[in-house]
Amino acid sequence: MPLDKADDILTANIADATRAFKNLSAHGPALAQAAKLLADCLLNGHKLLACGNGGSSADASHIVAEIVGRFVDDRKGYPAIALNDPTGVLTAVGNDYGFDHVFARQVQAFGQRGDVLLVISTSGNSGNILHALDAADKIGLTTIALLGKDGGKARGRASVEMVVDESVTARVQEAHQLLYHSLCQAVDRVLCG
Repeated sequence: MPLDKADDILTANIADATRAFKNLSAHGPALAQAAKLLADCLLNGHKLLACGNGGSSADASHIVAEIVGRFVDDRKGYPAIALNDPTGVLTAVGNDYGFDHVFARQVQAFGQRGDVLLVISTSGNSGNILHALDAADKIGLTTIALLGKDGGKARGRASVEMVVDESVTARVQEAHQLLYHSLCQAVDRVLCG
């Protein structure tokens, strides 16, 4: 492809992202519910567990950084763990139990009633996300799901879900980032009083 066509790609992507973002306003009530659940969790001394695969793993780590650090206003840090970050745990559990169990095993190890599990999946079909939701359900954790496309097999399995109905993974990821930044901002308003 000639490089002079890169501007056409950008223009098309902006149009697609703008359309995807406009559709996110329908998630306002779910976002408010998720923010209340997460803020209550943190204020009551519990923690956030977050996980995702690929680009969604980076998003899970990003959300954890916003909770432990801060989003905008200065405040104390709150406990949050990105289950996709500990390389030793991922490789050991993946080797011994299979990759589908890398998050569920950590939910079993770290999760306690009152905690929130946030899963991110652009397809909603990742085996390790589905097993993490199962493990959270057995413990009694509240769950929040950011999903894409039609929500996949994860649809309907979380306490609160936001499904970005887009077929292009990049647009789903961009929309997820806007949703979780909005979630962090809403939670920070509560945490900062």
